[in-house]
Amino acid sequence: MSAVEVPDPAAFEVACAVRSLGDGTLTADLRHEWSVGGHPHGGFLIALMARAALAVLSERGEPSTDPLAVSAEFLRPPAVGPALLRTDIRKIGRRATVVAVRLEQRGRSCVEATVTTGRLPVRRADWTDLPQMPVEPPPRAIHLSGDTSEGVFNLAKGCDVRIDPATAGYLAGRTGDPPRIRLWVKPRYSVADTYFALLAADINPPVVFNLGRMGWAPTAQLTALVRSRPAPGWLRVQVDCRAVHEAWFDSDATVIDSAGRLVCQARQLALAPAP
Repeated sequence: MSAVEVPDPAAFEVACAVRSLGDGTLTADLRHEWSVGGHPHGGFLIALMARAALAVLSERGEPSTDPLAVSAEFLRPPAVGPALLRTDIRKIGRRATVVAVRLEQRGRSCVEATVTTGRLPVRRADWTDLPQMPVEPPPRAIHLSGDTSEGVFNLAKGCDVRIDPATAGYLAGRTGDPPRIRLWVKPRYSVADTYFALLAADINPPVVFNLGRMGWAPTAQLTALVRSRPAPGWLRVQVDCRAVHEAWFDSDATVIDSAGRLVCQARQLALAPAP
């Protein structure tokens, strides 16, 4: 008799597992493998909240759909450990359904999100304007792992991240490069799905690192749009910034799959570390 294969605890789908309590609330374990500097990663949290929304809809017997959009307010950083997810179905629609999700720890709300679900397009886009990047990371791409300016990058245990060194001057000690980063990412133990695409839209180091503003850059608000289901292979990510204004900066991510399709885009407002 063959041994039962036990999933790796660092696998994305294992870490994203939610357990229903049957009354619209769910529980989850925020694992250290999906944290940075001791705090659960923001992109992982919005993927987890999207999964909670879809799980509650499935429990109600609603047709299977996909996450289309997640708009999240980060009120306070949660800690690694157990978390409670409270859901409220706001609308059941033919084209779009809306679920509010609140992530709590110790009776305090940490992240509040609105998740819109529906059916993703299956045909190719009529028009796109996407950045040009190689399908796979070139040999000179830098493997992101270990310590970063925000803390230990524990996500390297569950996903492979390669950065284009031409867009990461901070890694070479430069401080005058534009706040733009290009990178490639894929999960280590599975293929990318729509939930991983949400995480990929926030996987980058803060773009203000290129301006010499190093350290923790907490997100205040993030809105991510899932545009299509990812094809197997690397996800290509380009992150741009329009303005760094006193303590605040914006970060716009475009995520493209191996087939050249836009799979996710995200915009966030975050606090930059002091110069």
